[in-house]
Amino acid sequence: MARVLVVGATGGIGGALARRLAVRGAEPFLVARDVARLQALAGELGCGSAVADATDAAALRAAVAAAGAELAGITYCVGSILLKPAARLAEADFLDAYRLNVVGAAMAVQAALPALVAGKGSVVLFSSVAARRGFPNHAAIGAAKAAVEGLAVSLAAELAPHVRVNVIAPSLTRTRIAEPLTRSPQMAEAIAKQHPIPRLGEADDAAALADFLLSDAAGWITGQVIGVDGGRGAIAGKG
Repeated sequence: MARVLVVGATGGIGGALARRLAVRGAEPFLVARDVARLQALAGELGCGSAVADATDAAALRAAVAAAGAELAGITYCVGSILLKPAARLAEADFLDAYRLNVVGAAMAVQAALPALVAGKGSVVLFSSVAARRGFPNHAAIGAAKAAVEGLAVSLAAELAPHVRVNVIAPSLTRTRIAEPLTRSPQMAEAIAKQHPIPRLGEADDAAALADFLLSDAAGWITGQVIGVDGGRGAIAGKG
């Protein structure tokens, strides 16, 4: 059975993806730092898991090693939403965003590389619509997510033809980390109207594309950044 490593499995997109993988007969292996939520999801899906914080390189390497010697894929579903005016950003804000979103992804892929090569696997990373389209108060997270895209295309070039690497760039999606922006119905509605398809994303919107990119059906797709953003990254909304 094809084993796929899901780092950040207890988040909204990671959890939705793990369930999709299980339904289609792949074998998800889950990694997250929240022990209770991780055990609950692994128990629900009947799959393996390992506890690790994505910012702890040693723990992350150990968790990846526990997934086995051959992987059909790895996805790094860890992220953050840091919104601050540029004048209030500290050096630590930039470094923390970069470490979590970029360095964590790089270390996870590096640790999994022998198993990915053995399994001719696929890598899926997550950027944001804010990496290519400017929004106020997004300087730290926009910069970090743009770096994720640079990391991915570099890896895609280096690892071809054995390993494919692609990126999904969502717009605002209803997940736990987005709750400060979505818990207010008025704010959620206002943001939704800024999208040509006027709604917020759901975790399964991005998970569906990730599942496809991890599958053999996407076997000729690599080095791509694909938006799951209601059109917001490419065309103007009507609101």
